[in-house]
Amino acid sequence: MIRLLQTVWSDFFALLIQRPKRQQVAALCFRETGTEKEVLLITSRDTGRWIIPKGWPMRGKNAAESAMQEAWEEAGVIKGASNDNAIGSYTYDKKLDSGWSYPVETMVYSVEVEKLAKTFPEAHERKRKWVNLADAARMLQEHELQAIVRQF
Repeated sequence: MIRLLQTVWSDFFALLIQRPKRQQVAALCFRETGTEKEVLLITSRDTGRWIIPKGWPMRGKNAAESAMQEAWEEAGVIKGASNDNAIGSYTYDKKLDSGWSYPVETMVYSVEVEKLAKTFPEAHERKRKWVNLADAARMLQEHELQAIVRQF
């Protein structure tokens, strides 16, 4: 009986009250090193897991510009070339301090990094690391983001 109620909830009622996913933007920062690409990963502020810079769209900026701003604030990218077209998207559940969570769809924009700053707004809160694509895919937790990195 409990299993039936769970199935009815997840397959029917939850879909009726589900809100649309909120949108975020992310920067897949990369550089070319000879024959290989490397991506810049940063640690999250709360758990310390490896992620890419991401955040909410910003008023007055398009999505790619917002992703570039996040790359500056979270990873110190001061010079880079971004693409106006997203290279993919991934979803995750954004956890709130209250314990609740909601779905977020994150559009990923590539940023070819030309220069990094030693100091940047969140430098004291995060670590950053250049890694090859295969290692980056293993270090990231979101499966859809792993696939984007592998295909990059």
